[in-house]
Amino acid sequence: MTIDVGRRRFITALGGTAVAWPLAARAQQPPMPVIGFLNGENSAKYASFVAAFRQGLNESGIIEGQNARVEFRWADGHFDRLPALAADLIRSQVAVIVATGGSSLVAKAATTTIPIVCAIGGDPVKLGLVASINRPGGNITGVSVFTTTLEAKRMELLHEFVPKTPLVGVLVDPNWSGATDQLSEIEAAARAIGQEIQVLNVSSESDIDAAFASLVKARAGAVSVSGNPFFVSRRDQIIALAARHAIPAAYEFGEFAAAGGLMSYGPVLTDVYRQIGAYAGQIILKGEKPADLPVLQPTKFELVINLKTAKALGLTIPQTLLAAADSVIE
Repeated sequence: MTIDVGRRRFITALGGTAVAWPLAARAQQPPMPVIGFLNGENSAKYASFVAAFRQGLNESGIIEGQNARVEFRWADGHFDRLPALAADLIRSQVAVIVATGGSSLVAKAATTTIPIVCAIGGDPVKLGLVASINRPGGNITGVSVFTTTLEAKRMELLHEFVPKTPLVGVLVDPNWSGATDQLSEIEAAARAIGQEIQVLNVSSESDIDAAFASLVKARAGAVSVSGNPFFVSRRDQIIALAARHAIPAAYEFGEFAAAGGLMSYGPVLTDVYRQIGAYAGQIILKGEKPADLPVLQPTKFELVINLKTAKALGLTIPQTLLAAADSVIE
């Protein structure tokens, strides 16, 4: 059997085309969109939250590594590094920025065009992040964590633990964007229950040590640790000092109580991060605009009491509180 020269050339050319075509098709595929995850703290403390964030991505249809990938930038508690980390994500041409752990205002300052999904501790309108809760109007949306508005409730719960203490200390980070509103909530709650408080401004590691020394000197019977990213980053130091000085303390998130704090009341952060992941996925896959996505509220809140810590402090927990607790750590 013989094949003429013309036919042989045609078959050879066809074979070469068959090899080249899939290579060309792959070359023409658009690049995989990248989600930039910006956080002021460290990855070790956020492992469960990152897992919840990825769950939210999956729920929205994102399969990491197939139709999107995530680039993480952690400041490891050095919040002054956040602007450079945000700029790095922008240079990487991310499709959306997830701003958590105290980075929302930094992300806002870094770009007015890239969509941003935030975990928002203060009032998002007062902070200038959005025009309104229902219609954000710009390139930012997210989930409100109610950090400022729940301070009053935590003060009331702490008062139930130690109703006869003459003085309660309050740790506040004056550098946090929501500190003014936060302090107003705390002072109003203290007046309503007739509780004297001592406010201590804390914005560095050494300030924390000095604050507890002041509380001991003033014979404070308890301390309310206000919610903000810096205190989350120094969680272990604060809990250890409260235990060393035998001072009952109230915190924002359940992770504090799980790590040895007396009690916490606030939103379930894993659920917040799941919601954030779902929003990021909607923006990537469905082309949703932050301007049209309402700022969400947490769907779950929890009161967590550490019974072991209460016993170590010699506290008898009121039955009303035990009955109201969503979780009691033995």
